[in-house]
Amino acid sequence: MPLTTMTPERRRAWWTAGVAGMASYLDAGAIVTTGTALVLYQDELGITSGQFGQLSALLMVMIGIGALIGGNLSDRFGRRRVFTLTIMMYAVGALVLVAAPGVEALYVGILLLGFASGADLPPSLAMIAESAPENDEGKMVAFSHVLWMIAIPVVSVFGIIVGDMGATGARIMYGHLLVVALIVLALRMRLPESPLWMRRQVAVQTGTVDRSSLKDLFSRRWLPALTGVALFYAITNIAANTNGQFSTYMYVNVAGADVSTASAMSLVGLACSIAASLFLMRIVDTRYRMLGFALGTVTAVIACLVPAVVGVSILALVLFGVVYGIAGIVSGEPMFKVWSQELIPTAHRSTAQGISIAFARVVAAGVGLFTPLILDQSAELMFLFLAAVILVAGLIGFFWVARRPKVLQSEKDADTPAADASSHDLRPATSNAPTIHS
Repeated sequence: MPLTTMTPERRRAWWTAGVAGMASYLDAGAIVTTGTALVLYQDELGITSGQFGQLSALLMVMIGIGALIGGNLSDRFGRRRVFTLTIMMYAVGALVLVAAPGVEALYVGILLLGFASGADLPPSLAMIAESAPENDEGKMVAFSHVLWMIAIPVVSVFGIIVGDMGATGARIMYGHLLVVALIVLALRMRLPESPLWMRRQVAVQTGTVDRSSLKDLFSRRWLPALTGVALFYAITNIAANTNGQFSTYMYVNVAGADVSTASAMSLVGLACSIAASLFLMRIVDTRYRMLGFALGTVTAVIACLVPAVVGVSILALVLFGVVYGIAGIVSGEPMFKVWSQELIPTAHRSTAQGISIAFARVVAAGVGLFTPLILDQSAELMFLFLAAVILVAGLIGFFWVARRPKVLQSEKDADTPAADASSHDLRPATSNAPTIHS
């Protein structure tokens, strides 16, 4: 629908999706920028190999901790209030990294940047879903993943331009994040609070519903949804993280290519992923969602089996990168973002996302510790493992997560707050076969 023909409500919702969704851009920007900037800082600041590993690990750990804490604070104090504070912290962290006089400052800056990046994600995604009009929630949440992927080529272009400038180049790269964060901060000041969160707060204050506690999230009503969503994301993210973090390693150390070839092929896979994300936006709110999810899962498994069966060569890795770049989007992380909004009530939505994100980062970090060792012993075995991982995640998504009842739309449709679903029977209907219309 052209922007000029949109209703004011839809225009406001897309504006919110874009401004709040920049949390994903800044998250990817922090990860990719740090991987390059630390190399550029290495000579001037005297970063050792041990410190390089510590700083990289610190960023990932702080993203997980930030998501865990920021999600819970968002449910208690509001989406807008929390993601305004987190974007301020992000800007401060980026500023410290721009001006870093020594390695000690890098630890401080990365701690702030990582924590703020993680804490910004759950309230931002919740704000998008809760502000979206009916039948557009999935599309607008999936749009945030497009922004996440756009950050990667943008940062890569910065890396190409400043790659020979040493520490000055690193300061320019972190300066890009600082400028974007300040622009997003200014734009977020104009966003109203989430209507669903506000409505629930009014209901709590008037005594219509009880104030929720974290214990409610772990009750029999919501624990199955939380567990299913967290397991799906953590398991599917193993494959995505392996592809993203170790793609160059596989091209160079296993297939015998050079870094330039690996980078070029990674950009091809990224372009395919962006195209797949745009396709997902078209089907995610339609009856074709789960058909696409099932086909994406099967295709992603096949993509892993190609190098596992024929051997890890440059051609096999290219085929894997292109096919998985498409199928992994339709059946991977974007679906976590959509399901985590639909299946968890407003009172716990951001907290549940924070728990899921933190859990997934820990699992990915644990698998990543052993991935190079497995690749050195048998790269084919690694791809068989990834195929099994994707299959398990797909089964969890199709037979567990997709069968859980949605609460987001019922909350929007209700005349009174339904965040704790106390007046609605939200138990899944008994069925012997999975529905294709989740």
